[in-house]
Order: sequence, then structure tokens, then C-alpha cells
Amino acid sequence: MKIWVATGGTGGHVFPALSVVTELVERGHKVTISCDGRVKKMVADGKPESAKVVRIWASGVGAKSRIKQLVSLFKIGVSAVYLILRFAFLRPQRVVAFGGYASVPAVFAAHVWNVPTFLHEQNAAIGRANKFALRWVKTLMTSFPKVDGLPEGTSAKVVYTGLPVRKDFLSVAGASLPDSPSLFVTGGSLGAQVLDDIVPAALISMKNKKIFVTHQTRPENVSRLQKLYAENKIRANVLSFVHDMASTIAGSSLVIGRGGASTVVELETVGRGAILVPLGINPDQAANANSFAKLGGGFAVPQDKFTVKWLTATLTDLFDNPARLEKMAQKSLVENDAVINIVKEITK
Repeated sequence: MKIWVATGGTGGHVFPALSVVTELVERGHKVTISCDGRVKKMVADGKPESAKVVRIWASGVGAKSRIKQLVSLFKIGVSAVYLILRFAFLRPQRVVAFGGYASVPAVFAAHVWNVPTFLHEQNAAIGRANKFALRWVKTLMTSFPKVDGLPEGTSAKVVYTGLPVRKDFLSVAGASLPDSPSLFVTGGSLGAQVLDDIVPAALISMKNKKIFVTHQTRPENVSRLQKLYAENKIRANVLSFVHDMASTIAGSSLVIGRGGASTVVELETVGRGAILVPLGINPDQAANANSFAKLGGGFAVPQDKFTVKWLTATLTDLFDNPARLEKMAQKSLVENDAVINIVKEITK
């Protein structure tokens, strides 16, 4: 079967797409991937050898400048026309889009040629691009059992598939908690200043200095945090990039992070309790974090409530009661068959 996979924008869209592409290629399907220039190298480096890559012209339209919004819409329109013409000669049998504005041209081109189209929503609240594209989609596949913001009367079938993760996360699914207390702090690829300010201050206030801390932060903050932890006799590994995220999460008793969909699903796949502090301007992250908290896996804390006093009391309570950390880890664990679920849905 000839399958067109559309992705782009960020790694949060690209890595799930590549997991599905790999499975499709292994099953003998011919796959072409379209993406924008920002992630072309990421896609090229991570795809199976036989999969082809097509670069399109697209960017988000969320800029405040009216001119930039019009330029973004123009780019998306040009790419849509390009794919309509391309599909006329190389008609895919399925189009699978993984969200973001880079997916819109492929979804529209598939609609023009009446190609069955599948759209994946990674967050617990549907994004603007996916909400716009949903009118042309046969099936919406979701990362979470409940998705907020779906338009009333949508004709798309909604199927809960989960969010694909890399195989290294599946290999440590359900791993036992480490014997020694450990905390992993991550603000994502760009770090998070609020975590850099609040977490060290709370750890310094705690009487328990036996917790080993792995703290991922911005490159410019590494030396400052290293010095701060060392001066207060807190054992810590401060780094700007985590090369093995799966093992790092599995080697932690508790995680403190943002509420990105990938972060939440990785925690659920491994089975780790967490304190999630969603980015205040991002309603998607708040929905993701709340979905995780409802499992009983941890806390979803608005940024203005994430204080040194609250975190000191919460960490003290958790690390003084290892059985509670164990229970949170157990409740957070969700079996991840997303790749298989998605491939079955689009090929049946």
C-alpha cells in the first residue's frame, strides 16, 4: 500500500510519526513523508532507508503580526497546491497526518482526491491546526481517552490509539523504582526557568539531603545550578540535554516537568509518578497534565501555585513515604500499543 505521512514543526510531531513509519515499512508498505524545512534533517536521520522525504513550505499562523499570519497562510496554500498536483500523479492510498500546520496541505490534497485521511491529535485538547483540518478527515486518532475542544457535529470517527513512543521506552515499561531516592527535573529541550528557580530552593529547604537529582536545564544555567547544588551538599547531575530519556525516567523515583504530550505519555509508558507544571500560556499542556493527574499518577500544578513552600512540603511527604511513590508509579502506568493501534487503523 502507498501511504503518505505528514508531519513537521517539532519533535513532538516528528518522533511519533517516525515510529509509525518504521512499522509501516517493516510491514512492506511504501511510505513517503512530507515535512517542513525545520525538521527535514530530523526526519531524514530517523526514517527507514526506503521511506522517501518531501519538503513542503509551511509554518504556524499563531504570530501576532498580521503580515506574518498572511505569509504563513500563503505558504500553506502554495504547499497544498503542490501536493494536489503531486497526488494527481502519485496517488497515495492513505494519508496519515500527525498534527501541526505542516499537516494541513497533505490533508487538504487528500480531500481533493478523495483519499482516506487519518489525523492524529497528540494532546488532550485539540490544537488549532487539527481543529481546522478535521473537516476533511475520515478518522481522528487520539493520544488520550478524552480530548477537549472537538467541534460539535464533526463527521470524523474518533478512535483512542495512544501516542507512539520510541522503542527504548517500551523496553523499560513497568520498571521497578530505584533503590535509592532520586528526582528527575526536566523542562523540555529549552528548559524551564520556573523549575530552575523553585526546585533547587525547595530541595535546599528539605532536611532530606540523600535525594540524588538529575536536572536538565538551559545550557546557560548549567554552571549556576551545579554550583548551587554543590554549595548545599545536594548530589546532582546538571545537564543541558538528556541523551537517554527512557533510562533517566526509569532510574528516577519521581519526575518534575512540564505537561507536553510526549512527556506525559512517556511517564505513563514507563510508569512514574510526577509533578507536572504546565506552561501557563498553553491550554494543551494543562489538559495533558490534568489527564495524568486523574490517573492518580501525580499532581498537575498551575505555575502560580508552584511555590517553594508547596514543593518543599510535597517532596518531603513523598520521599518520607516511599510506598506512596510506589503507588503513584503503579497508577500512572498505561500500556502503550499506539504504533500497532495506529497501523491497524489506517491499513484495515
